[in-house]
Amino acid sequence: MRRTQLNPLEPPMPFGKDAPPPAARDAVMSWQPAAVAQFDALLHEINPDAPRVDIPRLQAVAEWLVELPEEQARPLLATRLERIELIRTMLADPGWDTDEGTRARVNRLVAYFDREDDLIPDGTPSLGMLDDALMLELAWPMVENEVEQYRDFRDYREQEHPTGDAAAQREAWFRDRLAEIEQLRLNARARSGHYVKNKKEGPLRVF
Repeated sequence: MRRTQLNPLEPPMPFGKDAPPPAARDAVMSWQPAAVAQFDALLHEINPDAPRVDIPRLQAVAEWLVELPEEQARPLLATRLERIELIRTMLADPGWDTDEGTRARVNRLVAYFDREDDLIPDGTPSLGMLDDALMLELAWPMVENEVEQYRDFRDYREQEHPTGDAAAQREAWFRDRLAEIEQLRLNARARSGHYVKNKKEGPLRVF
C-alpha cells in the first residue's frame, strides 16, 4: 500500500546507544527504579527489539528536552501525541479490521497512555508528556505498518466514498490500491522501453 506522511518520526529523540551521556549536574527528574523497570518491561512486550530503558538514558533524553527551545520541543511532542490520537481512532473505528496480535499490542500501548500513574506525571513542567512520547517512539516500529495502512484506508474512504459494509469498503480500498501499484509498474516499464528504443534509433557515434 501507499507510504504516508506518518514516516518517519523526525527528528528522532536521542535515545539508545548513541544518546549523549547525562550532564554532570543535578538530575532534572527523580527517577523511581521500579517505575523505570515497569516502563521498560511494557515497552518490550510491545516491541522486543526496542533499546533498553534505564535511568541514565532517561536522564539524558530529559535533559535534552528541557534544553530544547520551546519552538522545537512543542511540535516534536505534538507530532507524537497526534499519532497517539490516531491510534485511538483506529481502535475505535468499526470499519478497520486489526488482527488479534496487533490489536493486543496496540491496546497495551494505549493503556499506558491512559494511566494516571505513568512514569512521569503529566503535570510535570516541560517533561509531563515525555514518557508518553518516548513510549510511542520506541514502540512505533511494531505498530507503524498497521497505523499507516489504517490512515491510508481512512483517507480513501473519505475521498472515494466506497459503498457496502466495512468489509466491502476495505476490499475496494485494497483492490484500488493494488490497481494503482500495477499502473505505476506499467508506467515505469513503458518509460524504460521508450528510453531504450530512442537510444537504439539514435545516430551511431564512433569515438
